[in-house]
Amino acid sequence: MSSSVSSYIQLTKPRIVLLVLVTAMAALVMEGSLLARPGQLLLVLFAITLVAGSANAFNQYFERDLDATMARTRSRRPLPLHRVSAGSALGFAIAIGILSVVLLAVFANALSAWLALGTILFYGFGYTLWLKPRTVHNIVIGGAAGAMGPVIAWAAASGGLTLAPILLFLVIFLWTPPHFWALALCVKEDYRAVKIPMLPLVRGDAETYRQIELYSVALVALTLAMPFLRTGGLIYGVLALGLGCVFVWKAARARRLATVRSAWDVFGFSILYLFVLFLGMIVDSLWRIPIL
Repeated sequence: MSSSVSSYIQLTKPRIVLLVLVTAMAALVMEGSLLARPGQLLLVLFAITLVAGSANAFNQYFERDLDATMARTRSRRPLPLHRVSAGSALGFAIAIGILSVVLLAVFANALSAWLALGTILFYGFGYTLWLKPRTVHNIVIGGAAGAMGPVIAWAAASGGLTLAPILLFLVIFLWTPPHFWALALCVKEDYRAVKIPMLPLVRGDAETYRQIELYSVALVALTLAMPFLRTGGLIYGVLALGLGCVFVWKAARARRLATVRSAWDVFGFSILYLFVLFLGMIVDSLWRIPIL
């Protein structure tokens, strides 16, 4: 029983879901209105968990044959390991996706429910079935789905959108390419085997390292601009500066060394970077010390 439950949890890609939850929580704390209604706040977070889980489960269902071929996934994911049947995985993805939309519609508002539905459809179908196998820009465009957590959360809390959730969206959107391209450099033979046009295979390693560095600089520039756009205080600003310097340094170092080890270093740090940066936003919003 516990093994079956664990397999279904693995369909949701729980580590990715955790990052989505942290980014969504940052938006909820920054917006602030649900802090006095913790029950509704938890329901919104649960619904966003289901949104991310449904999108990821659809992704694994549609890519089950590719996952069975790639060394990185064939011994880790429940479908190639035959721990969950394809039909059960599809039913699970549909069920938790519907539940997420219904929860947001009932306990939040229509805008957040529509945004959730759009996110599931875009990532589960548009990105997985169309973008990923057809264009070298798959990660750039597909990154929009992974950046929707703060947008859905803000909409659920306020019923509308402002500059702040858009900036949070852009932070994750700019973070996604260097994160995934660093991984692609490390496992590019897997992508070659399944004919996925990732940037290292189409444009070469040197261009990929260059793009990683460019996106990292753009990302850090945006995060440092946010306090001056009234979306961050001193605590966040100091954290963004420190983390950003390390991120850009690692990206530049990877470009200079062009080794698998340096690419893994960028990939690993990028996860820590996003997690700590958004935790910093939460702390900063609770104990705001203005810069200006």
